[in-house]
Amino acid sequence: MKNKYILENANYIESHNCEDRPDYSIIDSVIIHCISLPENEYNNNNVINLFTNKLDINLHDSFKELKNIKVSSHLFIKRHGELIQFVPLDKKAWHAGKSEYMNRENFNDFSIGIEMEGSVNDSYTDEQYLTLKNTINELKKLFPSIQDSNILGHSDIAPGRKTDPGKYFVWDKIK
Repeated sequence: MKNKYILENANYIESHNCEDRPDYSIIDSVIIHCISLPENEYNNNNVINLFTNKLDINLHDSFKELKNIKVSSHLFIKRHGELIQFVPLDKKAWHAGKSEYMNRENFNDFSIGIEMEGSVNDSYTDEQYLTLKNTINELKKLFPSIQDSNILGHSDIAPGRKTDPGKYFVWDKIK
């Protein structure tokens, strides 16, 4: 039997950086992030390796600060639009960290985390926007409680700590 919480159009690579959501959780938010390892370097497997606890921290000096870090988003959209899923959507992925917005805290409990392969200092590709828009539409069907007002950037829920998806992210492209 197929798991309805693993998207059909995603390449599924399991991450153990997740846990059960609290019983009271209603999935109603999408948090958009960006990541590249090293910063501004694309089309490698470093993010996949980070999310699956296989990143060789000796590959780049900037990776040293990631030693023993356990993180993952639910979804990752590569530069060419490929969608990779790491965590079933009914599980709590470790993507938001300490978070608060509109008098709500702990966004990992009730949100879907989507990482865009990119940097706050770079634009995103049309392929990424198309995949993101289609994915959000699919998530809204699966979780009718997700409203446009709850599609947020990491910077919205962790101001001062996070700046992603950054000033080059064009919100109008996903509406």
